[in-house]
Amino acid sequence: MNAASHVAPVIMASNDSLNRDFPLKPFAIRHMLAGHPLLTLPRIAKLASDLPRDLIEYNSGAANISQDPDKVQSVNLDPVEVVNRIETAGAWMVLKRIEKSPEYRALLEDTLLSVARARGFNSLAEAGFSQIEGFLFVSSPNSTTPFHLDGEDNFFVQIHGDKTFAIFDNRDGAIADNAQVEYCTTKHRNVPYNDSFKSRGVEYHLVGGDGCYVPYQWPHWVRTADSYSISMAVTWKTPEVRRLNDLHTFNSMLRGLGLPQAAPGQNPGWDAVKLAVFRTSRSIIEPLRKSETMRRVLRRIALGKNANYYLKA
Repeated sequence: MNAASHVAPVIMASNDSLNRDFPLKPFAIRHMLAGHPLLTLPRIAKLASDLPRDLIEYNSGAANISQDPDKVQSVNLDPVEVVNRIETAGAWMVLKRIEKSPEYRALLEDTLLSVARARGFNSLAEAGFSQIEGFLFVSSPNSTTPFHLDGEDNFFVQIHGDKTFAIFDNRDGAIADNAQVEYCTTKHRNVPYNDSFKSRGVEYHLVGGDGCYVPYQWPHWVRTADSYSISMAVTWKTPEVRRLNDLHTFNSMLRGLGLPQAAPGQNPGWDAVKLAVFRTSRSIIEPLRKSETMRRVLRRIALGKNANYYLKA
């Protein structure tokens, strides 16, 4: 599908997990991306200089697992400096939507194509991998990514350094209820954590070449060890995930107007109406999102005054 990468981006899993557990449960993986030239600090610094500023988020790595998002400490460096000084910056950074770069898109697609073939499919589309996106993380030693949930499935791959990755089962809503899921999908991803969740979790201790599969909306926290860390989330959205995210987003907007909604699936007919209204409105607005300034304005209108929380003044 794409030209061969310098290091073959192949993901593997033991005990037939790619067929037995995927996509319902987390499991450990191995990969062949450690040392890839696109995933080195100098190349990541170049990417940080090229990406639109609203696709870069960074702050202090001195965070709690259960971190109040309104009390996150900042880091007074520009994005390129954060990467170049990551060993001492005390920072956590994510470069979002790296698939906007053709080189990184090829890497992401090749990686998922290896999974598709391992599962017996011949193409990304046949395997259900659509809306492929990538998120590249650079963290200082002893940094914490607080407990949070994400609106996509992902294969998380550790490239450099040691990291603990803890994933928790929230399928019954006992950790984050429907209102919290709505909030995380649209406003801020952090979820309050307490020790009673431990029995629901599994921890993976990752070094370069290791990784794990993170199912849609399974909360997780991450912590680096004594060396700086480079890692990447290879993500995609199936049509069902896109449907759920659109409903969570529209429901959250209605909740903000004092109209709380039932969870997706409880009223399929009403879900269909809301989905049609939301997607029609979005199709009209979407061309405006090509401008970074308009993206900021639209986020603030739709999601509130704190929607651009990750942008430095």
